[in-house]
Amino acid sequence: MSQKEGRPESSKKSGGQASGEARSETAGIRIIIADDHQILRQGLKTLLEKEPDMEVVAEAEDGRKTVIMVSELIPDVVIMDVNMPDLNGIEATRQILTDYPEMKIIALSMHADRRFVINMLKAGAHGYLLKDCAFEELAHAIRLVMANKTYLSPGVAEIVVKDYVHRVPGPAQTAFHVLTAREREVLQLMAEGKSTGQIAELLAISVKTVETHRQQIMHKLGMRSVAELTKYAIREGLTSLEP
Repeated sequence: MSQKEGRPESSKKSGGQASGEARSETAGIRIIIADDHQILRQGLKTLLEKEPDMEVVAEAEDGRKTVIMVSELIPDVVIMDVNMPDLNGIEATRQILTDYPEMKIIALSMHADRRFVINMLKAGAHGYLLKDCAFEELAHAIRLVMANKTYLSPGVAEIVVKDYVHRVPGPAQTAFHVLTAREREVLQLMAEGKSTGQIAELLAISVKTVETHRQQIMHKLGMRSVAELTKYAIREGLTSLEP
């Protein structure tokens, strides 16, 4: 089964330029803010729109809506939270960059944990900043990634260096290696308390297919209960179950 089933239809583009819509040559950097906390989105939007070369074109409260908005608006940059409901920032980043490989994605997260950082960067993010950074650092990171460079907060850069230095040969057996992209989506939704019917509706697949995915997930992970799966999903950074 295709891992893209249930995703909105969109023509694949190199990213950065809106299709079918006239853009002013003097238009600023078009930005989508993706975060499940409204107060943070509003605060960031206010600050970003004070920058003469930046424009916030949309906000999204979860990864699935972010993917849809990207396909409709084709921004230059997506500021992406890592932990969001329905579809986390890591999976949303993977999906967006599959269709728009030149689009710039900056992770803005409260998590400095190695797994969050490494998996977000492996998904293709061009930057990773912590939420306690100064706004000036974020603005600098946006301009830097638009110049085709990568930006990491100092603490994050240290994590990446240590991961490289102490890397063990062979692939790490994380959820991002053991499970398919669709299985990770199903697991996140299960961990967040969605019913089989709700998962089927969200992913535009049949109830039987959801049940098959659940069985495959449990078989691959050697787990037999939803409680075990929920703990695993949290540990692997698929969800945080934050209110």
